[in-house]
Amino acid sequence: MVMSSDSSPRFVSRLTRKTLALILAGGRGSRLKHLTLWRAKPAVHFGGKFRIIDFPLSNCINSGVRRVCVLTQYKAHSLLLHLQRGWSFLRGEFGEFVELLPAQQRIESSWYEGTADAVYQNLDILRSHHPEYVLILAGDHIYKMDYGAMIAEHVEKGADMTVGCIEVDVETARAFGVMSVDDDSRVIKFTEKPEYPETIPGKPDTVLASMGIYVFNRGFLFEQLCKDADEKGSSHDFGKDIIPKVINKYHVMAYPFRDREGNQAYWRDVGTVDSFWEANLELTGVTPPLNLYDDSWPIWTHAAQLPPAKFVFDNEDRRGMAVDSMVSGGCIISGSVVRHSLLFSSVKVNSFSLVEDSVVLPEAFIGRNCRIKKAVIDRGCHVPEGTVIGEDFEDDSRRFHVTAGGVVLVTPEMLGQDLHHAR
Repeated sequence: MVMSSDSSPRFVSRLTRKTLALILAGGRGSRLKHLTLWRAKPAVHFGGKFRIIDFPLSNCINSGVRRVCVLTQYKAHSLLLHLQRGWSFLRGEFGEFVELLPAQQRIESSWYEGTADAVYQNLDILRSHHPEYVLILAGDHIYKMDYGAMIAEHVEKGADMTVGCIEVDVETARAFGVMSVDDDSRVIKFTEKPEYPETIPGKPDTVLASMGIYVFNRGFLFEQLCKDADEKGSSHDFGKDIIPKVINKYHVMAYPFRDREGNQAYWRDVGTVDSFWEANLELTGVTPPLNLYDDSWPIWTHAAQLPPAKFVFDNEDRRGMAVDSMVSGGCIISGSVVRHSLLFSSVKVNSFSLVEDSVVLPEAFIGRNCRIKKAVIDRGCHVPEGTVIGEDFEDDSRRFHVTAGGVVLVTPEMLGQDLHHAR
């Protein structure tokens, strides 16, 4: 009998050492609009000092999975630069690494056509690492997860493939792969992005959705990828093609992602500007759903060497202050007010300005006498003196991008600043 992850940490450790993780980080993330104009979605900034890809990478390191390949494709320069700067601390002498696999037409003469094709085109590299288990991860979600427990359950259940899953509402489920399971959590049906998602029995408003996290036995994965590559008409995608074809013939299990109390654990897609804005501002709360201050599960990243944040001037009409906010290193709040906002590194807010309910990305400059509310200000923006954002949506819509939720997205190009920054 195989022991569970809770009762046998050593067993999980042995399994994770035999596991190779593949992080699929080649997607553009078009629903993030102009935020992914010059960078892939996994390279988008999040949480004051991180990039989205830092979360699955940190999960791997904290779980003991220290052999990681990152597959990139769309506008990958900023992502590759970040990985080289922040993720080169693993020691190859100990068999641990973060290996970068840009799309390079190793097998086909085309770029990656789907998630399964991305893995298939790197089969020779994967074989050279001789893993027993392959952990496939999306590189564009925010969450903290111990993959060791999932791998242990995969082995304990004798599964060929295990799919990580969460419970979501019906509307959200339309953007995900949706599954049905039997009483033993075996997957019996899987549909990619259905118009009418099938709900969980007894929960008419809840759907079981795929997280884009899969554990495969090595031989089974390689066999299915080769079959799919020869399949005419396949879109070469795990959710659309491979999973629906294997659930009737093989042992495919669902792994529910829950916290220690058995409740739905924190997981965010941040796939739209609205969800990106909301997930960032959640972090400013007294007890946010995602704890970035957890020493037992640190989020690793490339940390620039910056001075502490500074707040200057203390006059009645010119006081540098931030309330219910997160302010990163290198920021200067000069005689201005920041309220319920998140400021990334090296942001400058000048005198007599107000920044409220906003997310301001690195190196942005807010001029004097500005009023900014419910906005996302992209990296490097130089907001001119006296600019008002978030008070007149008709005016904002003529200059910027306004979401259905009323969030105003501002980029340097919208301000007439042709930075063409791929950072």
